[in-house]
Amino acid sequence: MPSWHARSSDEVLASLKTDPRTGLTTEEARRRLSQFGPNELAARPRPAFWQMLLDQFRNFLVLLLIAAAIISLALGELEEAIAILAIVFLNATLGVIQERRAEEALAALKKMAAPGARVLRDGHRVTIPARELVPGDIVFLEAGNYVPADLRLIETVNLRIDEASLTGESVAVEKQADAVLPEETGLGDRINSAFMGTIVTYGRGKGVVTTTGMQTQLGRIAELIQTYEEEATPLQRRLDQLGRWLGTATLVICGIVFLETLLADTDVDLLFRAGPAAYFREYLSSVVELFMTAVSLAIAAVPEGL
Repeated sequence: MPSWHARSSDEVLASLKTDPRTGLTTEEARRRLSQFGPNELAARPRPAFWQMLLDQFRNFLVLLLIAAAIISLALGELEEAIAILAIVFLNATLGVIQERRAEEALAALKKMAAPGARVLRDGHRVTIPARELVPGDIVFLEAGNYVPADLRLIETVNLRIDEASLTGESVAVEKQADAVLPEETGLGDRINSAFMGTIVTYGRGKGVVTTTGMQTQLGRIAELIQTYEEEATPLQRRLDQLGRWLGTATLVICGIVFLETLLADTDVDLLFRAGPAAYFREYLSSVVELFMTAVSLAIAAVPEGL
């Protein structure tokens, strides 16, 4: 993307093939709109609530805890099952809430977009929906206006713009159209530019649209909000590793304990003393009892907090 702030206003106008006295023609504006798309913040398809909730359960340890809760119910351990399920569903609810907050942040950004813009088309000043702005449009600004797209300013008269929504700077920035800045100039120091979603607090000015929609600085923030995935801290990564290791180790150890105890308790002499029917009844009873013991051990070994 060109560094518009590092060029003079004449160079920018020449690059965008725009006459500052007449602006774009209606036909050219229509062609550019089909090329660059509407000047609006695009949102990804919103996932259904059940899908977001289901995503929270795609975790080995969570599935292990759900299985433990089901087995606890089968064993009659109602309080244990309720406690496990409460923790699992609380964790899932918090995950869904966090995803919803990202959507709310995007909605807040959309509210910052201007509904309309005063532009120069075919040599006349006209008001058009802001979504129809295209690169090369000449836009007029005055106090109280939201900046409708990213602009390279070409005229300013005591123009001050509140850029707190982008930079966090609480003091309005005084703009100078004739400034040519180094390419590495930060966003908050680009005094020859105006950005979508910021507010004109004083004066007036005129600028040429350089970028629209998701290519603007505000659009980049919207893109980050939609694609951002929270990075786990070192502690969280260690806990996840511990949870997976502990879950796997618990299943292996409980399986070994179950098999070893089962083999040790097998009474082969009973087969000859009481016959096959009595032997297999006793054997089945031992299997069920040992299985319940192994499951209880597994439930106790897995900490719900992980």
